[in-house]
Amino acid sequence: MTRLRVLVVSLDHLSRAGLVAVLDQQPRLTVVGQVSGDEVPYLPLDVYSPEIIVWDVSWDTDSAIDNLGLLSENTAPVLALAATGTQAAQARTAGLSAVLSRDASPEALAAAIVALSHGLQVTDPALASDSVPGIPEPGSASLLTPREHDVLRLLAEGLPNKGVASRLAVSEHTVKFHVNSIMGKLNAQSRTEAVTLATRLGLLPI
Repeated sequence: MTRLRVLVVSLDHLSRAGLVAVLDQQPRLTVVGQVSGDEVPYLPLDVYSPEIIVWDVSWDTDSAIDNLGLLSENTAPVLALAATGTQAAQARTAGLSAVLSRDASPEALAAAIVALSHGLQVTDPALASDSVPGIPEPGSASLLTPREHDVLRLLAEGLPNKGVASRLAVSEHTVKFHVNSIMGKLNAQSRTEAVTLATRLGLLPI
């Protein structure tokens, strides 16, 4: 039986070690490596050639979500492991179609990895009850990360993704990720609506 090649990513060493121990016991999986994920541009994907990436985003979630946005579009599918519905919602906003509770059983984790390898979406009902509510109270500056605030300010200036990328010295892919994240957090359907809602919430100066 061919085993799926899995790369484990987590900022926490013990989390990585635990995931490796659990996944290596599953008959359809083989762990090809473990990394912290804190330097995504240098993630050695060409060395490990994973078919699935299992990324524990519960450790320093904002940093993990930001780093996920730096992955290229042809990277192997990512299964995010979250501790709360809020973290799960952030992962989905980042564009991930597979999110599972980090407390899921080894069998459930293995099944989710196999399902993802077949192009299926993975959702965990255990995280749904703690999902992010609607738009927060006005003035909730902690809603967005510092980088999202930077992107939002440039969107308010009317800059396209290319212009934002140039001003922030990042890729257009990264800007697109942050724009999608901002729109998701604000429940906005467009960039213009995101700017309008952010202004109402006190996230942008009037």
